Amino acid sequence: MPHRQDGSASVTSDPEPTVTSDFPRLKVVPKSGAESFRDGSQSLEFRLSDFWRWSMSDLVSNATRGKLAEFIVLRAIGIGCQPVRDEWAPCDLVTDTGIRIEVKSAAYLQSWHQRSHSSITFSVPKTRKYDPDTNRSSKEQYRSADVYVFAVLKHLDKSSIDPLDVSQWQFLVLPTSVLDERKRSQSSITLKSLEALAGAKVTFDALAAAIASASDRQKKIGQP
Repeated sequence: MPHRQDGSASVTSDPEPTVTSDFPRLKVVPKSGAESFRDGSQSLEFRLSDFWRWSMSDLVSNATRGKLAEFIVLRAIGIGCQPVRDEWAPCDLVTDTGIRIEVKSAAYLQSWHQRSHSSITFSVPKTRKYDPDTNRSSKEQYRSADVYVFAVLKHLDKSSIDPLDVSQWQFLVLPTSVLDERKRSQSSITLKSLEALAGAKVTFDALAAAIASASDRQKKIGQP
């Protein structure tokens, strides 16, 4: 605690928030994981990678698996298209050529105890487009992506499941217009219904070509 010249303790208070009408969006810079936590100017003995290890090691958990699925799709189409995941973007990924992609993931196995494999259903509702640069949402609800990629962690054996093994994943790819024109529920779709619309599942090495093909179909049919 700071002291006055007479030796008595002085009391400091936190600064008052600045009143302003404009806080622009933060620019996110990729981290390496080697960054240290600090106490002011003093480095502490734990790093950002320790936080990642603590918070993200359960790759089968629903929240982490969804982000992992986005990353796998990102790597399939090329790492140059998006250096940092954008939490608030209207769609998950945008390729170097401008293809807007929404990634949905599901799995038969979960982190918790199960009596049977999970059934596969994807949530695909239309939403209001959010603009993080203005902090405003559109009045209309629609699907912002050109292409939907449905990533299924297909592995069935809990003792050997490994979401880092891309051979344990399979992908179904659809132009967004196919979902828009669907006569049944617009908020969700089962794997069986999805297979009827998308046709053959594709593997990781065929995913980029499938996305490009779906984008071409979307352009012919019309943008969302």
